[in-house]
Amino acid sequence: MEHQEVAKNLTQKPAITPKKKLDIASMRAKDREPVKGIFRFYESPGGCMEFSYKCYKGDQIERFNLQDGEVCTIPLGVAKHLNKNGWYPVHAYRVEDNGKASMHIGKKVRRFGFQSLEFVDIEDLSPVGSGIEIVTMI
Repeated sequence: MEHQEVAKNLTQKPAITPKKKLDIASMRAKDREPVKGIFRFYESPGGCMEFSYKCYKGDQIERFNLQDGEVCTIPLGVAKHLNKNGWYPVHAYRVEDNGKASMHIGKKVRRFGFQSLEFVDIEDLSPVGSGIEIVTMI
């Protein structure tokens, strides 16, 4: 009997509490708030970027066509996506104390970003990485 109950519990999906549904609904509403800002396309200055975006289950897929330097109004969730996911790593090697070489991310190269023109009290809108590379001579 116990074996059947354990198997039954493993196949059941975890229950979604009303609080989780409320949290997702409030996060969705917050991510739908419009923000005004400037789209920056660092990889291709003066170019345009077209992409599709869908964050939450049940949302429709939206298409965006953004021009470098263009002032536009987009949802907050899309602005966060542009700032958090628009980079690629450049790997570098370093020598550990024990003499072994290991690989790490040397720097993050930003491809695109979104600069808000409004005051937004959200730390998630800040871009990942920086355009400034610090070089020290030894």
